[in-house]
Amino acid sequence: MAELFDLKLIESCIKGDRASQKALYDRLAPRMFPLCMRYVGDRVLAEDILQDGFVTLFTRLGDYKGEGSFEGWARRIFVTTALMSLRKKDALKMSDELDTARGMKADTVSQIQSIGYKELMELVMSLPPGFRTVFNMYAIEGYSHKEIGEILGISETTSRTQLSRARLLLQNRIKERENA
Repeated sequence: MAELFDLKLIESCIKGDRASQKALYDRLAPRMFPLCMRYVGDRVLAEDILQDGFVTLFTRLGDYKGEGSFEGWARRIFVTTALMSLRKKDALKMSDELDTARGMKADTVSQIQSIGYKELMELVMSLPPGFRTVFNMYAIEGYSHKEIGEILGISETTSRTQLSRARLLLQNRIKERENA
């Protein structure tokens, strides 16, 4: 259930109250911008996606029924907006990334413990678009492989493979940083 404050703010936004719309923007933008960055890895493109996401959010605000988390509802809009942007750029083609992952060896010890959050997010953003997209959707957003497959138009197996290769690439990049 949404907080009472959220519902009042949302109602004011639907009525076109600019101050409420700004308040909602100010509240959500700091949370949604990092999400956009994780998907596209480029600040300028992430800013465009953030703006497009807010246009969609304000257009569809009347669709929110007050059930469940408003932020979760909004997050889906921003994820969808980021995915649509990647689709337009044909960035979700997975075939080019297969060569990227060939020859990499999985490290049995997790390397993630050796780096901080900011450094890890930089590495995630540096992944090829298909790897990054599946990794974000599964590991960060919590989508299942079935959902990812349906949203991206790929098989569950392809989603699992992309996630596995993304993890492998991240492990190898972490190891390279440690050895540098």
